[in-house]
Amino acid sequence: MSQIVVAALYQFTPLPDFEDRQARLLDTALEHGVLGTILLASEGINGTIAGSRAGVDAVLAHIKTFPGCVNLDWKESYTDENPFYRMKVRLKKEIVTMGVGNIAPEQSHERYVEPQDWNAVISDPDTLVIDTRNDYEVGIGAFEGAVNPQTKSFRDFPAWFRKFREDNDIKKVAMYCTGGIRCEKSTAFLRSEGVDDVVHLKGGILKYLETTPQETSLWRGECFVFDQRVSVGHDLAPGTYDMCHACRQPITEADKASNHYTPGISCPACYGEHSQETKRRFAERQKQIALAKARGEKHIGKVVEKTGRDASRGG
Repeated sequence: MSQIVVAALYQFTPLPDFEDRQARLLDTALEHGVLGTILLASEGINGTIAGSRAGVDAVLAHIKTFPGCVNLDWKESYTDENPFYRMKVRLKKEIVTMGVGNIAPEQSHERYVEPQDWNAVISDPDTLVIDTRNDYEVGIGAFEGAVNPQTKSFRDFPAWFRKFREDNDIKKVAMYCTGGIRCEKSTAFLRSEGVDDVVHLKGGILKYLETTPQETSLWRGECFVFDQRVSVGHDLAPGTYDMCHACRQPITEADKASNHYTPGISCPACYGEHSQETKRRFAERQKQIALAKARGEKHIGKVVEKTGRDASRGG
């Protein structure tokens, strides 16, 4: 059995003192050999971590001491090697960036649909099924019949929905995302826009793939994940995609055979988009990753970071 536990977690809960919690959370993870990325904001916590069973349990136990996190839920999968190189705890304005204020995602739990009930919900012809993920994620897998907003960032979702609503009669809405976090926020947003009959998939695609037999599944393709596994399939088995470490998008073996592909520097999706200076930085990073891997090193160092950059690439 694989020895590394990968835990994807989030919780919308008021954390007015989130900055004060950063250092202790990071130290707890490092003390137990856990790697990954965790985001902290005044609206809650979001992240994916990986390590030994005991290590991951220790970090989860620490997070459960946060206000509103005693019943923290998370999704687990297993792998032979840690999919992360370091441990990062970042301070953010939002744990998933939509850029819309005055909504209450912590109240969206009442709009959950359990994975075992999801097929019936999205098979209703009166229900509009919306994939709230970005276009590169939708490109490798989606539920049958779902609308693809073709967004580049979760920030684009509010404007897309308002325009879509102008042109379409909406009766009922069912939304889904990777792990549930974006759906919590998009559900709160739709309710603030006056759409009352809206639900979302509890635990997201990952929980559905973990618990739904493949023979009855309405999922097609693979699910993009935000770590070195790149994608997973049913039972959360590792997928077939690799990642371009320049643009962070999934790539196939055919992409890697392209003349536009250079490991860590470019792929067919981002070729020609980077300056020579950026390419030099990418090349040096790729060199250091290769050297660390050759030495058997996975932990490049701890990172304590405060940033307001877009945190929408997750869940």
